[in-house]
Order: sequence, then C-alpha cells, then structure tokens
Amino acid sequence: MNFFFALSLGVLTVLPGGTNAQAQGNRLPAVARPHFKTDTFNIGKYGAISDGITLNTKAINEAIDACSKKGGGVVLVPGGFWLTGPIVLKNNVNLSVRGDALLLFTRDFDQYPLIQSYYAGLPSVRCQSLISGSDLTNVAITGAGVINGSGDAWRPSLQQKMSVSEWNHLVASGGVLSTDPKRPKTWYPSEKALLGSEVLTDSGTLRPGVTFPGYPAIKDFQRPTLLSMYHCRKVLLEGVTFQNSPNWNLHFLLCQDITIDKVHSKNPPYGQNTDALDLESCKKALVENSTVEGGDDGITLKSGRDSSGRARNVPTEDVIIRNCIAYNVGSGVAIGSEMSGGVRNIFISHCSFVGSSLGIKLKTKRGRGGVVEKIYASDINMSDIQQYALVFDMFYGVIGAPKIGTQATANPQLNADPVTDATPTFRDIHFRHIYCNGAEQAIFVRGLPEMPVKDVYLEDMVFKSKKGMECMEARGVHLKNIRFITTDMDPVIHLQDSKDITLDGKRFDADAKPTAVRLQ
Repeated sequence: MNFFFALSLGVLTVLPGGTNAQAQGNRLPAVARPHFKTDTFNIGKYGAISDGITLNTKAINEAIDACSKKGGGVVLVPGGFWLTGPIVLKNNVNLSVRGDALLLFTRDFDQYPLIQSYYAGLPSVRCQSLISGSDLTNVAITGAGVINGSGDAWRPSLQQKMSVSEWNHLVASGGVLSTDPKRPKTWYPSEKALLGSEVLTDSGTLRPGVTFPGYPAIKDFQRPTLLSMYHCRKVLLEGVTFQNSPNWNLHFLLCQDITIDKVHSKNPPYGQNTDALDLESCKKALVENSTVEGGDDGITLKSGRDSSGRARNVPTEDVIIRNCIAYNVGSGVAIGSEMSGGVRNIFISHCSFVGSSLGIKLKTKRGRGGVVEKIYASDINMSDIQQYALVFDMFYGVIGAPKIGTQATANPQLNADPVTDATPTFRDIHFRHIYCNGAEQAIFVRGLPEMPVKDVYLEDMVFKSKKGMECMEARGVHLKNIRFITTDMDPVIHLQDSKDITLDGKRFDADAKPTAVRLQ
C-alpha cells in the first residue's frame, strides 16, 4: 500500500500535532570534580630540560611520584619544549601544562613497551599509552598547553586521504609501502607494522588462516592511545590541546565522574583510528565547551564488544555532552558499534557539527547484544555533512546489508534470527531542535527483522539535503514539525517493513513493500 503527499517547491513540511517526548523533564546526572592541594612540583627541579631534544621521561614521572606520595598537588610543566616518553599518572595529581608549553612524545618506539590492555572493546596487547592511569582517584590534566603524540610516526596512512605533498613527505621519511592489492598505496612506519596489518585486524584479533608470529614481531602495529584512563574516579581534563595521537586520542574505560571542559582533541583528517574521545563502560561524565576534529569519530560512547562486552556488563550511562563543536570528524557523536554492555541516559545539547561525514550515529549489528536507550539530543546545528545527519543503523559494516526504498526490490526478504543475548536493541530515543544545512541524506533508520528500532521521537527539525528519510524495520517512529528541503524529491520519505509510524498524528504501517511519502 502506498501513501503520497503531493507538495510543491521541493519542500516537505510535517506540521505540529504529533507525539511529544518530554526529554526536557529529565534530571541531568551530577558529576563529581576532583580537588587538589596547592603544593607545586616543577618538573625542572627533578632534572627535566626544555630543549625539545633531551628525553625527560624519568624526571616527569619522578615529579608525579613525589607529588602523590606527599598527598598530592600540582605537577607543573612550565613554558618550554619538553620531549618525553610514557607518563604514568598517580592519585591526587594535577598535571598542569602551561599555555606556553609543548609536551612532545618521542618517536622512539622502544620507549613504549607492550602491555596487557583493551582496544575496540576487546582484551588486547598494546604498546603502553603515552599518558596512562589505572585505579586512580582524584587526577587531572589542566592548563592551556599542547600535548603532541607524534602520531604520524605510528599510523598507517592511505595515499588517497593525503595531499600529494603530504604523501611525498611521508614516504621520504622512511617506512615501507604495502604490496597487498587489498591495501594499495598504504604507508607503514616499519616492517613490523606492515606484518601486523597482515596478521591482525584493526581491533587486534587474528585474521583467519594466518600464523601468529607473537606480539614482539608486530609491536609497531599495536599503536598506543594518547591518553588511557582505566578504572579511575574523579578525573578532570581542562583547557589542554591533545593532538596527533598514534591511535585513539582520549580513552576512558570503566571510569566514573569524568569532567572534560574546554579541551581541544585534534588529529589530522587522514589519521587512521584517531577517535577524539572514547567513553567505554563509564558512568557520570560531563563533556562541555570542547572541540574535536579530524581523523575518525568525534565523541564516542562504547561498552565492550560481543561476548566480552556482555560478560563485563557495564554500560556507559549518565553522560552529558553540551556546547561542543566537531570539525571534519567521522561522526559528531557516535554510539557503538562496540556497545554490548549497553548505553543509556545520554544527554546531548547545544552542539555544532561542521564538515563531518555523519552527524549523530547509533551503530551496531547482530552478535553485539546490549541495549541503547534513553538517548536525548536537542539544539544541534549541522552544516556540510557528507553523508547522513541522523543515523540509527543495526546493520553497521555488514556486507550485503538490506537496502531501503527503490533499491529494496533487488534484495531478497531478510529473515529474522532468533532473539538471544547477542541481539542488540535501540529504543527510547528523543531528538528535537536539530537543524542541518547540507547533507547527502537527512535521516537513516535500519533495524533488524527480529529487533526493530523502537520508540523514536523526532521533533522540530529542518534538513536541507539531497535526500530525505529512509526507514526500515522500525516500530514507533514519530515525527513532529519536521521540514525536509530536498533536491532528490522522489520520494522524500521511504518506509519499509515498519509499523506505527506517525507524521503528526497521521499513521503509516509499511509491510514488505516500501511505503513512500512522496514529493511531486
């Protein structure tokens, strides 16, 4: 059965009168901040030399140890150019990087030993993070200085993502090029890194049908994160620029009471796997007044992958993201795809996304399990989005995933799998006051036949995009006062295998055939 709205001037407007989500009535979580003594420990007094050449790893870590042992305080990185290896934070320490200070991490891979860690939701062996903390309480990195992770020395780079001059400069610096036709024109920093790409996936799991040589033989492939905080409470990042990470930039795992304020997380646009911020199985976080840019996803919420994440069973919950800006990232805010422990009670507001591939993205697939629910977003501005402004996709990364709308006839009907603990869930999602000028498509919703996307409330939005909305395998999607301004007008909205879809009180149920709300 097909339904059509005949309109003019390339504009589809859904007028008021639909379901309203009372998202504004939710009480925001309270996040505890750390407090520190005023005692100051200057790294220069522990032998650190500001010349950009001398390795100051020992001096900086000795200052941190001394500060913590004396009850805490401020470890000062004064103005200057400081070269260092891995830094390990301790209880009650505020590492303060002055505004005229540059803290640069060495490109000597031998300074970063292999350790037991986690990556992409799974246990892994990685090189030690540039800055790390484990089982800490009351810890911070503050100031207005720059922390540079020397990531260009570590990351594999694709020629297609770089300018001619950038690529030529990188190749001239050394390293090796891949000869694998599946990874053409890819630069690696060393033979060890290239070998690692051949035997391991990006998440650190063994590729099928290969012999594993042992981690030391592929050490350079196991890139460290710039900042890794594990099982910590009352953590503050404020004012500092974290840039050029070898891998993920800022990673929090099993942490609680996290405050990130006025932070700039910056990576080059060609940076592989350089998420700006990852909160994984964390509780009570406030991310505000901050900027993320380049590389991979911007602000990302995770909770472990597949059976490992379900066994941990710790959701990311009670997170506030407000007054932030994302430039040229994969997604302004992403949830998943490693969300097997669940993600809930997320409040996103007053943010701007410019030039990103995607705006807000919820992503998962069969096998993940986990529940994503109670997600609230309001007052979001987007411009020049390369793909989708809003995405709710439960077939993320699946080759041959079912298509929607006019392309659906080329795909066989997908059968439902049995519902188990490995079946993911998206539900109870409330977005309002979202405005997008420039996107390939405004909204994309794709659930599973056995677990549709459920109870989505979209209100007061304007999208100027090539395409409007596609919705497949959903139950209870409610649109109120949504305006689509599209150039591809046939149709503005595709509905397929979905029920209880309301456009300001008008209900649509689409079975096997697509239901089109068409612009003519």
